[in-house]
Amino acid sequence: MMNISPAQVWRTRLEHYRLIGGYCSKCAKYFYPPRPACPYCGSRSVSRVELPKRGRVITYTVIYNVISGFRAYAPLILAVIELDNGARVLAQLTDTSPEEVEVGMPVEAVLRRVVADGDKGVIVYAVKFRPLRFSEKVEQG
Repeated sequence: MMNISPAQVWRTRLEHYRLIGGYCSKCAKYFYPPRPACPYCGSRSVSRVELPKRGRVITYTVIYNVISGFRAYAPLILAVIELDNGARVLAQLTDTSPEEVEVGMPVEAVLRRVVADGDKGVIVYAVKFRPLRFSEKVEQG
């Protein structure tokens, strides 16, 4: 049992489900997650915006020794994704293996299950990224 807070899941649902970030009107930079002040210039002239769903892998790491509750997902591939508008997101890669991942690989956001709190508890979903090749096949087929 992980004791996931339903209230916390509810409060962060937009950021996790729709990839909502911030935009600073002073320095014209996008960022994730949204914050009350710009992480680049400190301005409070920020607004919440939906970020692009496509980007590319900037760097990544593979975690083989994962904590309880996530062992079924091992190995975990975590990557820094630079979205099409320049915002950077730390996220898990899915639908790929460590051998296939490379810096510069194009990816797209997908909604996936992250964890479940037992058999009858809260199920948490969030945005993960998968190689862009999946949507290209769908569009061609």
